[in-house]
Amino acid sequence: MPRYKLTIAYDGTDFCGWQKQEPLAPPADSPLPAVPAAMIAGTLHDAEAGADRLQLRTVQHVVERAVVQIVRERVVLHGASRTDSGVHALGQVAAFTCSGDDEGPEAPRGSGWPLSRGTERLRRALNGRLPEDVLVTAVEAVHAEFNPIRDATSKAYSYTLHVGHERPLWDRRFVHQVHDRLDLDAMRRAATLLIGTHDFAAFAAAGHGRQSTVRTIFGCDITPASPDRLRIDVSGNGFLWNMVRIIAGTLVEVGRGRMAAESIPGIIASGRRDRAGPTLPPTGLRLEWIRHGEA
Repeated sequence: MPRYKLTIAYDGTDFCGWQKQEPLAPPADSPLPAVPAAMIAGTLHDAEAGADRLQLRTVQHVVERAVVQIVRERVVLHGASRTDSGVHALGQVAAFTCSGDDEGPEAPRGSGWPLSRGTERLRRALNGRLPEDVLVTAVEAVHAEFNPIRDATSKAYSYTLHVGHERPLWDRRFVHQVHDRLDLDAMRRAATLLIGTHDFAAFAAAGHGRQSTVRTIFGCDITPASPDRLRIDVSGNGFLWNMVRIIAGTLVEVGRGRMAAESIPGIIASGRRDRAGPTLPPTGLRLEWIRHGEA
C-alpha cells in the first residue's frame, strides 16, 4: 500500500488550527460566544452523547476530506505539527496511506492511488479540491513506516513584526503590529542567548502537556525585511506550546527596553513563565519547514 508525504502551505486566519476538532455543540442559550460561522465545517450527531458535535474548520479536516475525495476510500491524515488557530504555514508536513499498489497505469479509476499514477498528478488533483487558503506544494512517495511526527529532526518558525504607527493593510493577516521603536542590536544579543539546549519551561504555555521541557534551539535570527518589518526566525529540534510566540514576545520586550538582553539566561534558569515576555498573537507566526530523516 503506497504512503504519501504532503508538504502543505496555508493561511491559518480562518482555521481553528491544524488538528481536527469535533466538540459538542453548545446549547442555544449558552452564554459562551458562538464559533464564527466561517470556522464551522459542519455538524455530526453523536448518538452516544445524545447531542450534535461541531466539525470545526481545521486544516487537517479539509485536506483529509480532499484526499478521501481523490482516493475514494477512508484515510487518516497525520500531520507533523499542531499549529494553533490563526497560525500560518509554508511547510507543514502530513502523510497518509491508501490502497492501489497493484493497479497498472492504465487501470480504470477505483479506490486508492497507485504509485504508477504519479505524485505530481496527485498534487494537482488535491489542489483542485482544496479551498483557496490551502495549497499542497509537494507530494512524495515515502516508505510505509514514515511518521511525520516521530521522524521529524528539526523545524523552523518565523514571526513577522510590523513596526510603526501606520497600521498594515495588504499583509495584515500575516504580521503583528508593534507601535514602539525597537532596539535591533539588543534583540539580537538576547536571541543569541536562547541558542543551545535548555529547559524552556519559562517559554511554554501552562498545560503544554509535555513530560520534558528541554529543547534545543539551533538558531535564532532577527532580520529587517523592509523599513517597517522585522522577521524573527527560530529553528530547533522541537517546540513547546506557544514557545515561539513567547520567544517573540520576550524579544520585543527587550527591543522596547523593558527587559535587558542579558536577563535571558536568568529567565531560562528560573523556569517561571511570568519571568518571560508576553505571548504574541498567532497572526505573525508561520511554520516555515520541517525536516525529517530518510523518508
